[in-house]
Amino acid sequence: MKIAILGGTGEQGPGLAIRWAKAGETVIIGSRQKEKGEKVAAELNQELGQNLLRGTDNVTAAAEADISVLTVPYSAHVGTLESVKEQLKGKIFVDVSVPLDPENARRVIMPAAGSASEEAKALLGPDVKVVCALQNVSAHVLRDLNSPIDCDVLVCGDKEARPTVMQLINKLGGGAKAVEVGPIEAARLIEPITALLIRLNILNKVHSAGIRITGLPSK
Repeated sequence: MKIAILGGTGEQGPGLAIRWAKAGETVIIGSRQKEKGEKVAAELNQELGQNLLRGTDNVTAAAEADISVLTVPYSAHVGTLESVKEQLKGKIFVDVSVPLDPENARRVIMPAAGSASEEAKALLGPDVKVVCALQNVSAHVLRDLNSPIDCDVLVCGDKEARPTVMQLINKLGGGAKAVEVGPIEAARLIEPITALLIRLNILNKVHSAGIRITGLPSK
């Protein structure tokens, strides 16, 4: 399947793109500006030593992909969703956005829908399979291919789409492990964890705080 990373030129997008491309997935980096998407894709290809990634604008990327992953700051959340709504119909959509307080990233301001992912589900409608995932993985760790991903990745949302998204997360390498949390309402609990991890990073002067879920049966 083709993966589009919408807003993929920011903090989290490049790390996801380069890891999935290295794992053999077809990845398209989207941006509001086609030229910016092309530039970041070229830089990542140079790092990989192969032309595995392609860059373009968000709308084109969403149209061509089977799965779209949104990695924009929350301030661009609704605007980006509205711009690609038609292109996402009948597909899987993964929301990575977190409604962090713009005045203090150690807090969240949850939207009226309950969470960013629920907001996306309401806006995109029933034709799109919305999944919440990847909020609790450090962008710094993702971007460093030599860095282990020493954390679990919580996944909730559309029941049919969750297994596919979990498989992609497990392909990130470095020890990343997807943990299923249930329906989309669980995003209200998952998204604020990002603010907690940011707080821990600041307190401990690190960039890699994560979480592990213990006591679950092995699968």
